[in-house]
Amino acid sequence: MSIQPPVLDLRGIVKTFNVGQPNETEVLHGIDLTLQAGEFCSVIGPSGSGKSTLLNIVGLLDRPTRGTLAVCQQETTTLDDRALTQLRGHSIGFVFQYHHLISAFSAIENVMMPMVGDATLFNDAMRERAAALLESVGLTRWKNSPSTQLSGGQQQRVAVARALAMKPSLILADEPTGNLDTKSASAVFDLLLSVSREQATSVLFVTHNAALSARCDRTIEVVDGRLRS
Repeated sequence: MSIQPPVLDLRGIVKTFNVGQPNETEVLHGIDLTLQAGEFCSVIGPSGSGKSTLLNIVGLLDRPTRGTLAVCQQETTTLDDRALTQLRGHSIGFVFQYHHLISAFSAIENVMMPMVGDATLFNDAMRERAAALLESVGLTRWKNSPSTQLSGGQQQRVAVARALAMKPSLILADEPTGNLDTKSASAVFDLLLSVSREQATSVLFVTHNAALSARCDRTIEVVDGRLRS
């Protein structure tokens, strides 16, 4: 059996803020991390441990000070901002603690947003894919509803559908169940897990929920800017 290359590969990632200043601070200290296709990995750790910094670097929203980072076999540390934006848009989906839906848009319009790209208008192909994604998360009945009329759990399911719009290889979920009740949190987690299993999508799931973390394939703990597996 051939060994598939990892979806995510971090080697010796260091992140230092205020370089050269009196308040220079190294937040991440030589992070090594790989994530295989379809792997569902939880990330835990106390506040201030470096989880958010790590997620920003993995999501190509920030650059490491040292080390290498490859997403879908593309080494990223030498890419310019435009190339990073393109890679991020096509390979990485984001689900945050707060859904960040556009209140003036309906559920289906929110899901279409990542597909717009350089286009200026929605088109039928985008609408069909968005409708299919909303069906997959159980929201066909509410696809034309304003996002403000949806419950918290429904809004987060729209956010998951939006994260899948570009068929990403990697989903970064930053406390996506943190603002939800137990039932809704479990439903959103189950949804992400089913996506990972059915589509071989890799997931980094940041959480403080020990019960959900225990259901993941693997758990890594961030402590003082270092990883513990």
